[in-house]
Amino acid sequence: MSSSPPSNLTITVMLVDDHPVVLDGYRRLLQTTPDIRVTAEADNGETARALYGQCQPDVVVLDLSMPGIGGLETIRRIKALDAKAHILVFTMHDSETLILRSLEAGATGYLTKQSGVGQMVEAVRQVAQGKAFIGSAHVSKMINQQIVGSAEDPLRLLSKREFQIFQLLAEGNSVNDVATMLFISPKTVGVHHANIMKKLKLDNSTQLVRLALRCNVIQP
Repeated sequence: MSSSPPSNLTITVMLVDDHPVVLDGYRRLLQTTPDIRVTAEADNGETARALYGQCQPDVVVLDLSMPGIGGLETIRRIKALDAKAHILVFTMHDSETLILRSLEAGATGYLTKQSGVGQMVEAVRQVAQGKAFIGSAHVSKMINQQIVGSAEDPLRLLSKREFQIFQLLAEGNSVNDVATMLFISPKTVGVHHANIMKKLKLDNSTQLVRLALRCNVIQP
């Protein structure tokens, strides 16, 4: 059942995505919905965090795969700025692992770009009210993953910081790049990297990338 729009309220939205065509498409969709208005746009996490402080939108709709700090760190930084921020992840990643990591980081909802138009509008409305929203196709899979546990998902062995560094390294960033993005020292990144390799029983970066692809946390 679709949620009804809040009466006499306009939901303000900030869109965060580095693909202009995608950005234009869901801007047009939301702008044609009477109770939703797009008030800001950004193509990377650093800009999104700065804009959020200026415009205070009701909902942030963001992708996970972006240049720079990426979606998960963007969620954390916006939530650090405003603990009450309502964030809807809208991404190509069809991964229960990333759903759980996004919710842990502070997202209110998660929707894949394969979802229908109606789900996007419904998701924005629910998230604006502080209600959790997860695309219907993922609910049963998530429940199963919670039951099965780390035996089926080795990435569950990683801490939040380790998972973040794992993903950034898998995307091709160097240790120095990751250190700059996360405002930590290269030595600290190196320690986390060693722990990641040990926990996941990996021998080299090629194996790390293959695991990230298999778990669908990066795109080919």
